[in-house]
Amino acid sequence: MSIRPLLQRRAAIRSSLRHQLESRGFIEVDTPVVASELLPELYIDPVTLTHQSKTKYLQTSPEPQMKRLLAEDSGPIFQFAQCFRSDERGPLHDTEFTMLEWYEPGACLHSTAEVVESLLNKTLHTNGLERLACRDAFIQHANIDPITASLNTLLQASISHGARLPNSISTLPKEQQWSLVFEVLLSDVVSPQLGISQPTMLEAWPASESAFAQLNPANQQVSLRFEIFINGVELMNGWQEEICSATIRHRLQKTNIIRKLLEKPVLPLPDRLLSVHDNMPQGVGVALGFDRLVMLATKSESIDTARYFNSDNV
Repeated sequence: MSIRPLLQRRAAIRSSLRHQLESRGFIEVDTPVVASELLPELYIDPVTLTHQSKTKYLQTSPEPQMKRLLAEDSGPIFQFAQCFRSDERGPLHDTEFTMLEWYEPGACLHSTAEVVESLLNKTLHTNGLERLACRDAFIQHANIDPITASLNTLLQASISHGARLPNSISTLPKEQQWSLVFEVLLSDVVSPQLGISQPTMLEAWPASESAFAQLNPANQQVSLRFEIFINGVELMNGWQEEICSATIRHRLQKTNIIRKLLEKPVLPLPDRLLSVHDNMPQGVGVALGFDRLVMLATKSESIDTARYFNSDNV
């Protein structure tokens, strides 16, 4: 069977996304794939390179470099980036994959929801966008309120719903145990129920799960973070960007402390980014899994059917 129809489908979806973003004033950019800096994350491990005794990394995301452009007054930008994550393989994951990432200075979650709804309508022919708070989703599908729930409450909920907890959880501090159980309940219990009749924008995440998002000024218990789900598949994530470099540095240092407890390598902080982070404008950043989008468009169940090359055939 010819591969051309699939290549045409990928190209058409990419062209549609590019056209829509450019029509909104975004500029397409390119950033280096290999860098000496990255944003440490707890459960994302980079592919490491050694050249002339120097350690560098294949990008897990173009986020650090794109944010440096934002700090230099780039304005709204987007990029189709090849990203790499060590030891990730499954129907929705691979060591190398394509990500569409965009940043819009001056945007808020309301305006971003409009952009997301339009992009999905034109690429997947979806209708509308459900905006759902984490609290409401967990109450509806896991029978708990994650904003007020204790660790014991989350653990009891995970047992009652048959969620799979890793054996290493007992080695973590209680705060990190809470976050891990929250993530497991989200992935195993809540997210499969999201985005069934129309895409779901899951927002107002607990403050402890803020990643690089601002906390809500009107309610410090929640952060301005969101994820987009379609048929139970997480397609995008993003947030109203926290632009205080001291706050981001503290979160990254905390991440490295937990990585060490998990016996994972401590990763270098992105000092070049942090040195200009305070110059970043207020706005929203979004990361979209392009291969997952094509998978959904072709009504497949694996990203391998939405592309020709994967880590098993190269």
